[in-house]
Amino acid sequence: MKKVSLILSAAVITAMMLSSCGGSSYKEVKIGNQVWMAENLNVEKFRNGDPIPHANTLAKWRKAGQEGKPAWCYYDNDPANGKIYGKLYNWYAVSDWRGLAPEGWRIPSDADWSKLVELLGDREVAGGKLKSTDTTYWKSPNTAATNETGFTALPGGFGGGNDAFDYIGNYGYWWSATESRAGYPRIWGVHYDSGFVDSENGGKEGGLSVRCIKD
Repeated sequence: MKKVSLILSAAVITAMMLSSCGGSSYKEVKIGNQVWMAENLNVEKFRNGDPIPHANTLAKWRKAGQEGKPAWCYYDNDPANGKIYGKLYNWYAVSDWRGLAPEGWRIPSDADWSKLVELLGDREVAGGKLKSTDTTYWKSPNTAATNETGFTALPGGFGGGNDAFDYIGNYGYWWSATESRAGYPRIWGVHYDSGFVDSENGGKEGGLSVRCIKD
């Protein structure tokens, strides 16, 4: 595959504020012809106004997963983490018919993520262009981070697994709207120790961050 040569100029990438549903506002960034949120989703209601259940204990989170019901939580159940990393959602919230994404936005597909990575060169280098450059939130050395896209990827970690919460500061992972042929949701992520972008199948019961893309 021919690599894409991209000059990340102001004409290619612009950041602004967007007023979204529920009175919230989100930064957005244009990369090529895609417009992404430049921060993680932090809503607690579906697009139709119905509340998304807050699973604020591990028992509630596991029960939601076992019953195939939507849920959200803060990493470590600490609202202070929500101010930085947004909320963590299970797959049942992501795929709910009521719509997790605010009006005018949608959950990106596996193809959307693939297009973004291809535009930035390839998987080997795209992660560095997406990651925030700090080592306040990212574990040092935050390898290859330039954030030249303005995407400002943060390491929000995982929620709701066997160990409840893990990997904050080390990894940032986001849901896609796509399920594999085996029925597993596809997830995309970046790591503190490389500029690589990872994609793999994830379990529906886990809690991950969400980035939305404009319709």
